[in-house]
This record gives sequence, structure tokens and C-alpha cells, in this order.
Amino acid sequence: MPRLLALFVPLFALAACAGTPASAPASPAPLHVAIDVGHSLAHPGATGASGTSEFQYNRELSRRVVARLQQQGDAPLLIGAAGDITELAERTRLAAGQQLFVSLHHDSVQPQYLPQAARFHGYSLFVSRKNPAPDTSLACARVIARRLQAAGLSPSLHHAEPIPGENRPLADTALGIYWFDDLVVLRTARQPALLIESGVIVNPREEAWLGSEKGRSTLAEAIAAGIGDCRPLLADPAAQR
Repeated sequence: MPRLLALFVPLFALAACAGTPASAPASPAPLHVAIDVGHSLAHPGATGASGTSEFQYNRELSRRVVARLQQQGDAPLLIGAAGDITELAERTRLAAGQQLFVSLHHDSVQPQYLPQAARFHGYSLFVSRKNPAPDTSLACARVIARRLQAAGLSPSLHHAEPIPGENRPLADTALGIYWFDDLVVLRTARQPALLIESGVIVNPREEAWLGSEKGRSTLAEAIAAGIGDCRPLLADPAAQR
């Protein structure tokens, strides 16, 4: 009998373990991301071929990116949607404690090229070597650019042209990423930061797509997914405070 009991106890223990469901993997902590609406009501940025201001495009896209990030379980902070922020450093001050700063814009061209604006198209990303985390900024820009390309978008390289107002050095030619070291929101951010020019609104055909439901949804999904891809690269938000 003692020998039978000794056999029974381990078997009982195994059966009990087999009946215990495995615990589900823990959900990743939400990313704390500042989504900055480029420009303001007082300084609305570029004017699209249709006469619509860049600020209007930036705000609509930013709201959609925020909604997608919330659907992913992240915790975005929308900055500048009221259009009343005129000091650039105020934007980065409001982003203190966030893990990533992303400023959303829509692009134009130099004045001499406006008559031929239809030949310019595509997205661009900018990062700064004066940001406290330039390597992480560039790494996040790369994963977002890859998501944009996977969604069918192509980069614009016109900001590298050696003319006044452009001549930006390329950080990654294939992905359309530039260094813009003195851009205020990138330089003064306390966390990794990047700026996205989503497309060229002075190009009538591209503006029509950028303002469409399909265009906005495609951009918002790609940008939000790319931000999610940055998760392993970003510090805990407590480290940013």
C-alpha cells in the first residue's frame, strides 16, 4: 500500500498541472507618444493646390493617427489641435514625459518650382543630430518609413537638392530620411523625435489623394503601425520625466 500511494501522488500532481490553463502572455505596456499637429491657425504652413491650408491637413491626419494608436492600446498625446500654439518650443515642453515625439506635416516645394509642382510627390522624414537620442530617432524613422513604403508610398528626394531652402543631407536615401539638425521641435524634444512630411499638397493629384478617405486612412494606419514597431527601441516613460 505505501508503494501504491507513492505512485499515486506524483500522478495526481501531474494531472493537476495538466488541468491548469497556461497564463496568457502579458500585453505590452502602452506607448506614450506625442503627436504634434504641425503649424497653427496663425501660421498655417503651405497652401495646397486647392487652397486648403497645410494646418487643416495636419490636424485631420493627426487625429486619425491618434485614433489608430488608441486602437492599438497605446496612449497618444495630441498637441496643437486647437491651432493656438505659436511657440515651437512650447510643443516639446508639452511633450515632456512622452516616449516619442512625432510632428505631422504636409509638404510643398520652393517657389520657383510651383509652376511645375505636379512633378513632385512622396513623403519625407526628418531627424536631428542635436536631439538627445539621434540614433533612436533615426531607427524609429526607418521603421515608420518602411511601413509607408509597404503601404505603397514612395519617398521624395527633392529636399536634398543643393539650392537655397533645401540642401538637406540624407540620412537614408532609400527610405527618404533627412538630417535637419536645427529644426526646433526635433532639437528641443527631450525624447526621440521625428517629423513626417506626408506628401506634397501643392501637387494637385497628390493633394486629392492626401485629402481622400483612402489616403488619410492609409497614412494613419502606416504611421501608427510604424510607431508600434518602435516599441522595443523606446525607453520607459518614467525615464523621460
